[in-house]
Amino acid sequence: MKFSYKILLCSIMTMAMALGVGGYFFVNNVFEASIEREVGQAMDENSILQFAFETAALNIPSKYDMLQNSAIKEIGSSLEKGGQGTGRLLRLSDENREILYASEGFVEDTALVSGIGEQTRAYQVIFVDGHYYIQTGAVLHALDRVLYLETMRNVTEVYAERARGFDVYRRLTLVLLVLSSVVLFFFSSWITRPIRLLTQAARKMTAGDYSYRAEQVSHDEMGQLTRDFNHMAGVLEENIHQLEEEVRAREDFIAAFSHELKTPLTAVIGYADMLRSRKLDEEKHFLSANYIYTEGKRLEAMSLRLLDIIVTKRWEIEPQEVPVEVFYSYLRELYAEKSGSDFVFTYEPGSVRAEVDLIKSVLLNLVDNACKASEEGDRVEILGHRQEEGYFFAVKDYGVGIPAGELKKITEAFYMVDKSRSRSHNGAGLGLALCGEILKLHGSSLKIESTPGEGSCFGFWLPTGGCPENTEGGTRAQGTLLPGEA
Repeated sequence: MKFSYKILLCSIMTMAMALGVGGYFFVNNVFEASIEREVGQAMDENSILQFAFETAALNIPSKYDMLQNSAIKEIGSSLEKGGQGTGRLLRLSDENREILYASEGFVEDTALVSGIGEQTRAYQVIFVDGHYYIQTGAVLHALDRVLYLETMRNVTEVYAERARGFDVYRRLTLVLLVLSSVVLFFFSSWITRPIRLLTQAARKMTAGDYSYRAEQVSHDEMGQLTRDFNHMAGVLEENIHQLEEEVRAREDFIAAFSHELKTPLTAVIGYADMLRSRKLDEEKHFLSANYIYTEGKRLEAMSLRLLDIIVTKRWEIEPQEVPVEVFYSYLRELYAEKSGSDFVFTYEPGSVRAEVDLIKSVLLNLVDNACKASEEGDRVEILGHRQEEGYFFAVKDYGVGIPAGELKKITEAFYMVDKSRSRSHNGAGLGLALCGEILKLHGSSLKIESTPGEGSCFGFWLPTGGCPENTEGGTRAQGTLLPGEA
């Protein structure tokens, strides 16, 4: 059953119960007030008859010492005739509660008069021959006699009015329930509309439309639920896109890894087959063996890089206070005897908290990439300067540069902007991926500025005091990275 129908049904049932109980108490209250009024009138009538009887008894000539039964009957008959047209019925009993006079139709039951005391009056409601009566009883004193006077007052109309009241109220309740059902139907539809919209949004998202959002139609709790649902949908959509991106990156990684393996292995297999199946002169034999050795070293380097990336992702570092001179001296000594590029070191003294070997690997990869991106004889600058929050390292080249659309991808494993140029330098696109993972361990990330045809600048920041917790690093282009301009 729909939620709106449940609301409608519960509301109708509640209203029916409320109207039923309320109507019962209302009609019954009116009835009880009418009965109470009739009882009062009946008791008053009994008192009037009692006074009239005593007065009539005093006016009877006294022939005997006490009032005779015949006189009592005569007075009773006179009182009954005086009340003709009022529906009055009366009965007179003697001291022994023996009936002396009774109107025609008076009930034969003597239970009421049997319970009347000397100073009490009593009444009861009785049902006789399809009619309701109020029977009253009281003690009266006439001369030396103690008598009992009973009356019966017809109150059938009061009970009939109660029955008509219940009948009218039932019909009125039925009409109200029908009208209220129509109103409650639209009300329940309106109040459950946010739920229907949320259900529609959930179905849309289930079908794959993760950008769909539920319409907010109120500002109450349901509106808050809609806002929370849309926020949840936004987070879910973002997570799904991230998962899709991770799946795509994983597929690209597998494809690139397979390609990077296939190319050198094909050459190695081809030259090895040539060496074992043909007799080659000494020069060709050396070239073939050298090519096999070169491609094997390339595969070895790629395997080691991949292993470094995997290990780095699971590593926990213990940073130490290290002077920056350690890193610059290492690079200066390493590239001092290498020709092909003009290395310029410009840095400020200072110290950082880092794992020495890992940061050396980062700087080595950045300088190596700068050399690969530069032409022979181009300048490569290794820079460093202090900042308020730490120390900034940068490597700048004046080579081919990187298109803006490629900046977000260059830290992915096996991604190469210029694949032919990278392979000519035995590159596999793993250096920057390794740098990104190492910097994540230090709570840092690569910052890149690049202009195609003019060069690139790769930099990163390290703290000078306590190493922060690992944060999700990334590659982004923002601000200038050159010393004195940051």
